[in-house]
Amino acid sequence: MKINVAVIGVGRLGSAHARVYKELPQANLIGVCDIEKSRAQSIAESLQTRAFLDYRELFTQVQAVSIATPTLIHYQIAREFLLRGINVLVEKPFTTTVQEADRLLEIAHKHKLIIQVGHIERFNSAFTAIKHICRHPKFIEVHRLSGFPGRSLDIGVVLDLMIHDIDIILGLVQSPIKRVEAVGINVLTKREDIANARITFKNGCVCNLTASRISDESTRKIRIFLKDTYISLDYKNEEADIYRKDGDKISKEAIWIKKEEPLKKELSSFLDCVKSKKQPLVSGREGRQALKTALHIQNLIWKKG
Repeated sequence: MKINVAVIGVGRLGSAHARVYKELPQANLIGVCDIEKSRAQSIAESLQTRAFLDYRELFTQVQAVSIATPTLIHYQIAREFLLRGINVLVEKPFTTTVQEADRLLEIAHKHKLIIQVGHIERFNSAFTAIKHICRHPKFIEVHRLSGFPGRSLDIGVVLDLMIHDIDIILGLVQSPIKRVEAVGINVLTKREDIANARITFKNGCVCNLTASRISDESTRKIRIFLKDTYISLDYKNEEADIYRKDGDKISKEAIWIKKEEPLKKELSSFLDCVKSKKQPLVSGREGRQALKTALHIQNLIWKKG
């Protein structure tokens, strides 16, 4: 049986959600919703579905929704759908505050509903191929650089880009945070456009993260150092190499990766969770933890905590 779904907010990311739902055999795309009438109608027409200007019209028509609106209204919209028994996938960052995240988790738990948060790198084929190797990392270095996006300017680069890597490292390290140091500056907006954070975990692992949205190059790479092993992963090209200590030499091996569209894997997984009621790979709880850490980094940058 197909699951009736809709997408709330069809900007660049939301329109991609709508396209993928239309392609997935387990989904029935009921419609797309956006406050910009021309945008909603254009996307709906291209996908042969209905356009909505008010998401409340979808309450009686869907079992699940993707919410890809500005972060400021994630909580309001997700709350209303959850209270009506509808499962939600909320794009990252989950909400604007940890308190809002907690309230959504309480509602979902009470009504036995699925909340998934859109940390798409968890579904990157290269990461999927290497994550089983990454036990007990000692040091992790991440670079996520992009040109100025002209979107998501309601949030800084920590919540826009770095939060992806925060989610990844929290899942890899599996240890409480001991200390966080952070710096950042604004260049083209009123919020930080480039940031660096150093996270030290209680188990001794250290992570260095750099994110920028004012770079002239696009880079999404993570390097993971284990005992006698080093993994280099390129999210953008879905490629990974593993380097191993071999006596007094280092051997290099390219990991074979079956490349698949991460968003299609993410939304397919969401629908499977809705159907089976199993825990999502990135549940609201993981989304909350990544948000909490990102907000702490942001506060350190702006000397608020």
